[in-house]
Amino acid sequence: MTSHNQELFEQSQQIIPGGVNSPVRAFKSVGGTPLFFKRGKGAYVWDADDKRYIDYVNSWGPMIVGHCHPEVVKAVQAAAAEGLGFGAPTAAELEIAETLCKILPSLEMVRLVSSGTEATMTAIRLARGFTGRSRIIKFEGCYHGHSDGLLVKAGSGALTFGQPSSSGVPAEIAALTTVLDYNDAVGLEKAFAEYGDEIAAVIVEPVAGNMNLILPKREFLDAMRRLCTKHGTVLILDEVMSGFRVGLQGAHGHYGIKPDLITLGKVMGGGLPAAAFGGRRDIMQCLAPLGAVYQAGTLSGNPVAVAAGLTTLKLVQAPGFYERLTQLAKQMTEGISASAKKHGIPFSAQSIGSMFGLYFSANVPTSYAEVMASDKAAFNRFFHAMLAEGVYLAPSAFEAGFVSAAHTEADIAATIAAADKIFAAWK
Repeated sequence: MTSHNQELFEQSQQIIPGGVNSPVRAFKSVGGTPLFFKRGKGAYVWDADDKRYIDYVNSWGPMIVGHCHPEVVKAVQAAAAEGLGFGAPTAAELEIAETLCKILPSLEMVRLVSSGTEATMTAIRLARGFTGRSRIIKFEGCYHGHSDGLLVKAGSGALTFGQPSSSGVPAEIAALTTVLDYNDAVGLEKAFAEYGDEIAAVIVEPVAGNMNLILPKREFLDAMRRLCTKHGTVLILDEVMSGFRVGLQGAHGHYGIKPDLITLGKVMGGGLPAAAFGGRRDIMQCLAPLGAVYQAGTLSGNPVAVAAGLTTLKLVQAPGFYERLTQLAKQMTEGISASAKKHGIPFSAQSIGSMFGLYFSANVPTSYAEVMASDKAAFNRFFHAMLAEGVYLAPSAFEAGFVSAAHTEADIAATIAAADKIFAAWK
């Protein structure tokens, strides 16, 4: 019998490029037919064939309180009943802005937008407008959305200009981005020694989640802050993924590093399109209508998205919320690692807050190069085997996973048991 997932995918490919509206959904990295989901509830999702999965993708991060949390659904329904959008200020916009600034002391001012890409794109424009400089530094393996200047791969040497990693990105724009190795403080020192007075901004995922989960080294974070301060460069921490995931105050709160600007998304929208950027008052005041740096958005601060985000942000502030998530993620990674070790399979795992990484390598990676050296074929095999066991992981060896508040110890135990069954048959 033909799968409904297969039927939908074949139909979609006729009118949607690749059959998907975001590339990683196509399963190109892991092979096979992508799943089309029809329903989510708590820690579970159901595909077009009505098969249930324990969900560790969480809509790529936003669903920290689980799918269809009754309080979030109620808030969305109430907001929708009052109006789907106005393109004008609302009191709810002010409330979520005040909430964000209260939770995150690094935010002196904040502006709402609709996506993480929009947040990072505008933060870089703002940094350039504030400093009067053009060059930015990013790190290989960190993803900051699909604006032109950020779709850049490393050049042939640590200090060479970046090259476009997407067709349609002019080389002239890519040349304004210098790409360095993540966690390489020495390389960062060299870049500032050569280009210091040209660098408008350094943008980084303080906890990387787009080359699987990579944790920052202390000296790397400290070097960034020190060098940006010394050279008048804007330090942008991209916490679209790690914000409210690593902990209530994100990765910068966890590690105690103060950004000049921060970008947020995913969790702050509660599953609906909402994002934000903010930081130092003197920088934020360069934005129109106060300053000369232009940014606008018809759907910015959409009342329905704001309602979902506000309710989610209230839920994550409950006592013990992050302690429980941290324990669940740790329990799962340690359990799967122990199983792999028992069966003699090169494997490692780690977690921070509710984020986790699974790697088919003997040691936990600390850089893009080390992630790329892991056994991708082994991950792909594991991914499909886990799907067959009813466990949904990200369809790529280079994506972090997420635990939600809806997951139970029974879900974690079932996940570990599924992995153990797979590893026991591994040859």
